[in-house]
Amino acid sequence: MSRLANWPRPRRLPWLLLISALVIVADRLTKNWVSTHIRLGGAIPIIPRVLRITHWTNEGAAFSLFADTASPHLVRWALIAFTLTAASVIFVVLLRLGDRFTLTAVALALILGGALGNVHDRIVYGSVVDFIEVHIFTYHWPDFNVADSSVVIGACLLFLDSVRPQRKASH
Repeated sequence: MSRLANWPRPRRLPWLLLISALVIVADRLTKNWVSTHIRLGGAIPIIPRVLRITHWTNEGAAFSLFADTASPHLVRWALIAFTLTAASVIFVVLLRLGDRFTLTAVALALILGGALGNVHDRIVYGSVVDFIEVHIFTYHWPDFNVADSSVVIGACLLFLDSVRPQRKASH
């Protein structure tokens, strides 16, 4: 057993970055599929009156905030700058957490992947493709994509990690 204790601990940062990369790849693949198979404004029903795959573009932030601004160019670059700054901060935090595979680290990896997936679209295309449309009874949730889902799941995991009881450190 003492031999195993001398082995170097595996680096977990590559696994966390793999999570981010998988989110980016899934986001790109789904957005590309939607863009080539569904006309802009079109939809494919998956579960009638509940779930459709649509094709919309979003020039604004979440929930199309700032999409109808008088300065769309300024909003685009402000969102890009904000997202790249946030992604850089998250990356630095992941570097510091690199040896720990915690719920917080996984959450941050999901958020990083989602942020980079959407910022790619803003830089390259000027807008983000949204394609998942959900209706809950009479409420229509704003359309979203894989990157958005990853950010929200990551944020929920961060919240859950912050409210769960913490273990006491042993001395």
